[in-house]
Order: sequence, then structure tokens, then C-alpha cells
Amino acid sequence: MARPAACLFDLDGLLLDTEPLHGQAWQQAARAFGLELDGTRLLELRGRRRMDCAEQVQQWLAEAALVVPTTAALLAVRQPIAERLLPAARPIPGAPELLARCQALGIPMALVTSSSRQAVAVKTAGHPWLAGISERVFGDDADLKAGKPAPDPFRLAARRLHLPAEHCWAFEDSLAGARSALAAGCRVHVLLPDSQKLADRMVAALPAGCLLVKELGGIDLSTDD
Repeated sequence: MARPAACLFDLDGLLLDTEPLHGQAWQQAARAFGLELDGTRLLELRGRRRMDCAEQVQQWLAEAALVVPTTAALLAVRQPIAERLLPAARPIPGAPELLARCQALGIPMALVTSSSRQAVAVKTAGHPWLAGISERVFGDDADLKAGKPAPDPFRLAARRLHLPAEHCWAFEDSLAGARSALAAGCRVHVLLPDSQKLADRMVAALPAGCLLVKELGGIDLSTDD
């Protein structure tokens, strides 16, 4: 095909540089209960819904024979930290330009995020360039049965655009998101982190079939190459 039928975009770490901030919030929350989260574990949390991340942290606490807090207690520590940090997130370089190219070419867009509707409102308040994405699938979407890495979020976005997922290009930055989009049948582009160490970990763990992207500005939407 000459160009994608639609572009399906993740938000955190793909359009907005929020992942380091999310990582800080989860690190501090886990540390409050005696657990240190290293880079590998933070990579596992990327792209997943808040409740799924909380469940994962609780599992790690249990494996470390530490006291496992309730989900409410864990999030009571994590949420104020995240809410303080996230409004300062900046656009990922090339992201506003990529969305502008989609609009110029008349390519439909959808946001496919694990964040809740309320969290997205907080993070995007200072970024009017994101308003061009009118179709949105949130982590707490009433029509969503399972979050990433399940294929449901991308299938739901494609269905709302009245398009086959196989004709859509998905843009992700996380393992969970890449697995989700690939399972949905999308053509998957994965933005690699700037850190070579993290990029190497990402590449080693990504499923076959993903296209690696070092920066968003160079993506050609008019060709399948």
C-alpha cells in the first residue's frame, strides 16, 4: 500500500516524554515498600495500564518476601508523585511534525493509550497540537476488555475508525504496546529509547516483525519501504 489507512499512536514515551517521569513515580512508590526497581523492571512496566503496573509491582514485592500493600495503598504513594511530575512532560522530538504530516495527507489518526481519560487530560493540557487526534482509546475505556499487551486496544481503535487493523500503522515505544499492536495485525513501528543500553534491551525483547525507529521526524508516510 502507498500509505497507511490510519496511524494509531501510543502517547507516553511516543508523543510525550513521560516515561522517565512514570518510572520515577513507580521507583519511589516501590522504594516506600522496600523494593528497588531497576531498568529492566521499569521497561516491563512501560506501556501498561496503571492497575496492571500496580499488580506487577505487588508481584515483585511478594517474590522479594516483602510486605505487599493493597493496590490503594501503593497508588496512594505513586499517584501524587506522578501528578506532580507529568504536566512538565515535553513533546518527543518529531512528534508534532509527524501528526501534522498525517493531517496534511488526510490520514486518520487515533490515540491508543494505557492511560486513563483523566490522566490523558492532565498530560495533554499544555499540548494543543495533540487535539488533532479526535479518536481515542483510553486505558479505562468502557469498551476495552483487556489492556496492552493484549491486542484489544488497537483492534478497538481500528474498529472505531471503520478500518481493518491490518491496514493501519501503529507507533509504539514499549514492549507491551508493540506486542499489542502486532497481535492486532497492525504494521508496527517501535521508537527506540535514546539510551543505547535500554535500546539494546528493547531490541532483544521485541517480537519479530517490528520496524525499528530511531526518530519520528524521518518516517515516510507515503511509502511502504
